[in-house]
Amino acid sequence: MIVRLKKICLLLIALLAIGCGDANTSKSSIEKGQSNESLDLSQEKLDRFGITNKEYLSAASKRALSWKYVDNDWFRIFNQLQPLKGDLAYEEGIVRRDPSAMIQENGKYYVWYSKSIGETQGFGGDIENDKVFPWDRCDIWYATSEDGWTWKEQGVAVSRGSKGAYDDRSVFTVEIMKYDDKYYLCYQAIKSPYNVRTKNTIGLAWSDTPDGPWTKSEEPVLMPADNGIWKGTEQNRFMVEKKGDFDSHKVHDPCIIPFRDKFYLYYKGEQMGEEMLFGGRQIRHGVAIADDPKGPYVKSKYNPISNSGHEICVWPVNDGIASLITTDGPERNTIQWAPDGINFEIRAAIQTNNNPPHAIGLNRTLVSTEDDPTKILEWGLSHMYNNWHEQSIMRFDSYMKKSHVARGAKDPKGNSNETQ
Repeated sequence: MIVRLKKICLLLIALLAIGCGDANTSKSSIEKGQSNESLDLSQEKLDRFGITNKEYLSAASKRALSWKYVDNDWFRIFNQLQPLKGDLAYEEGIVRRDPSAMIQENGKYYVWYSKSIGETQGFGGDIENDKVFPWDRCDIWYATSEDGWTWKEQGVAVSRGSKGAYDDRSVFTVEIMKYDDKYYLCYQAIKSPYNVRTKNTIGLAWSDTPDGPWTKSEEPVLMPADNGIWKGTEQNRFMVEKKGDFDSHKVHDPCIIPFRDKFYLYYKGEQMGEEMLFGGRQIRHGVAIADDPKGPYVKSKYNPISNSGHEICVWPVNDGIASLITTDGPERNTIQWAPDGINFEIRAAIQTNNNPPHAIGLNRTLVSTEDDPTKILEWGLSHMYNNWHEQSIMRFDSYMKKSHVARGAKDPKGNSNETQ
């Protein structure tokens, strides 16, 4: 009996030693590598983030202390989308989507957009003759307005190419740039047949007037990377032997910005074998740079330049480039800024009760400033899915919000709030 008790005691002692060892190891592993030398541990910074013991910093606290920008100068609230009037109001059987930015010429606003007719069948049938996506079998149309609400459709600006051309299937997702009294439309293009492994390209057209006529580039101005390898021949875009660059499958949503005496073509890249990461599609942005608006455009060695995003929405401000990142990836629903147009940092997160508008068409008549870097987002155009077969262009608006104050209370500067 005594021997048995001794064995039990020895076993308990061993278990306690193991437990203590685990506890010490756990504590040691937590503390190990906690180099705080690069963090701002000033009392002011600690107090701002409610950290009272700087000896024990969680990963979240370290991230907060390392944030480079925490003020609200870039924060905006987006209101519900509003329907347009006139020819851009919802129309049965019609897809109007992906509006360009608006410019103002001849006393009128101009906008360009993708337009197609009829139902979308998808990839289950005859892809030679069916419409596989709402943006399939599109031409680029344009419309004008005196007030930004009521629009008059003016007709086709850029049509699909002849059979065998790189843009014979669809031209869509257009963006406008005015430079030196000339007008440039960049857009996506697809060559038939349109299957799930089809690679999209980017085309360009130019004109001396916003009403055309438009001259199209004979070849794409930007192509997907060619270093991915499909696995087999089955129509499955997730079967790859090698994924390749971030844009090995598609280059989408182009937008050209004059910047530092060059032309920066921002675009969305889709990768062969695209994955789902952080609850969103593996979508990232890139940039290609040219000395002339017509190219040639050379992709930046630093691509990709974002970890997230979908449609491109960029504008110049504070001697750099700002970008609204939406929809996909771990940094979605943020506004970012890069002093060099390439190295972007988060400046604000966007409240999502009214999700940031899709496929934003910025109002280029609004100029962002150092005091109001997001002024260009005050109002513009977007689109909505009325259903899978019909989409329409809508109007969005937003407002800057620098503090959270209850109705009747005062903001940090002592101003009374009577509106919230």
